[in-house]
Amino acid sequence: MPFGKYQNQLLCDLPVYYLEWMHSRGGFPPGKLGMMLSTVFEIKTNGVDKILREIKARYSRVS
Repeated sequence: MPFGKYQNQLLCDLPVYYLEWMHSRGGFPPGKLGMMLSTVFEIKTNGVDKILREIKARYSRVS
């Protein structure tokens, strides 16, 4: 996340309540960041965040 309370955190690590707050305050910013935030929001609110955990686990081991 490039700004705000959760600056320097991975988007997939943002809590659902923060994404809900952003969504309720007029939506996500325009552009690629907004699209990614919207996607994470949809994944987390629909209960399929297991996908995010699997991707994070797979790519955090690669170094």
